[in-house]
Amino acid sequence: MKTNFSIGQTENLTVLRETDFGVYLGKTGTEESVLLPRKQVPENTKPGDRIRVFLYLDSEDRLIATTNTPKIQLGEFARLEVKAAAKIGAFLDWGLEKDLFVPFHEQEERLKAHDSVLAYMYLDRSSRLAATTRIYNRLSAAEPGEFRREDAFRGVVYRIEQNFGVFVAVYPKEADPKRMIFGLIPSSQVLRRYRLGEEVSGRVVRVRKDGKLDLSERNRAFEQIAADAETILNKMAEYGGILPFSENARPEVIRRELGMSKNGFKKALGSLLKAGKIQIGSDEVMLLSGDQEKLS
Repeated sequence: MKTNFSIGQTENLTVLRETDFGVYLGKTGTEESVLLPRKQVPENTKPGDRIRVFLYLDSEDRLIATTNTPKIQLGEFARLEVKAAAKIGAFLDWGLEKDLFVPFHEQEERLKAHDSVLAYMYLDRSSRLAATTRIYNRLSAAEPGEFRREDAFRGVVYRIEQNFGVFVAVYPKEADPKRMIFGLIPSSQVLRRYRLGEEVSGRVVRVRKDGKLDLSERNRAFEQIAADAETILNKMAEYGGILPFSENARPEVIRRELGMSKNGFKKALGSLLKAGKIQIGSDEVMLLSGDQEKLS
């Protein structure tokens, strides 16, 4: 579709004329116009007024204007909810009457109703607005000095690969809906199950030379030992003061029950043992009597 208007974006347009079903808007020096339906027209609007509107194609592929503000615009990222899914694709809630379409071949993983996903909006070959959850090639590198080691981050999971880890689109330090940054929680740091579209936060472990970020949800080592020790004590409280496995447990058991690595588990047990809070057996860990009383 050839048009002087910016499909998928917000523009300030002039009211050219009124009709029973709405007003037509346009730009100075052009004859092209776009309809703003009557239910969208602000009260007391008259020809010559300027109105800020968002432009998109309706269900019949006609250019239409709205005063409603969408949750995403052309070239932007946003975390959106899936309203419905079909064989040809899925439909996202982006705040307008017509849902935003994600073609099947543009889905990182098959989408289901009520999923929350990170989407990017683009124009397809027919100038229709569409979205994709295959965003790897649309992410940016961190700018020099934007992130440093141990900085906090916040992002959204967009891909999970067992051999590599959890891929995260990281929000930039300065808010910008058109930009998100490459991030990865390496497989060595993946200690729980993640979901596509899940929001995560933590710290930057490393800034690579190419500007990509290695991430972790876990604290720095000395802080993490204290946090893991607290997790162990809480789990022991659930079991009445006895943890039914010890240092010899399989790593997958420790990860499933406590969400930590075997190495982290051993360090936390050592901290609790040094503090006189526990007794470590071959197949179990027991709270010492003074701490046992605190659980009752």
